[in-house]
Amino acid sequence: MTTTQQPTTSRRIASTEVLAAAGIVALGASFVFSPEHVEDGPVICPFRNLTGLPCPGCGLTRSWVYLAHGWWREGLAANPFGIVLALVVLGLALAVVRARVRRTAAPSLDRLVRTPLAVVVLTAWLGFAVVRAVLSV
Repeated sequence: MTTTQQPTTSRRIASTEVLAAAGIVALGASFVFSPEHVEDGPVICPFRNLTGLPCPGCGLTRSWVYLAHGWWREGLAANPFGIVLALVVLGLALAVVRARVRRTAAPSLDRLVRTPLAVVVLTAWLGFAVVRAVLSV
């Protein structure tokens, strides 16, 4: 009796796919929350709770909520990198879906963060965070 193995059609889920899915869920949630009450919630940032200083991500949730409801000025004021990160999440999600449809490997997160554009954006974001932290003292 011989057994034949069926080809496996499943593959491992790449970290890029998980990150893109989580980002899309977060963007989707930003449409659910009310921009009128987004400032009323508690501070949930562990870094800010420990130090009293804003971290690079402080204001991103508020930024996405404002942007999702068309409050552009408030979204940029909460964290100007909110729109940048939202565009990155959408681009990453499109790249992941494209790879799935074509049955190719998902984009490598390691390669993506090492591109010159990513390095410039991350450097600017961290520079912004340092300036904001210094000014808030």
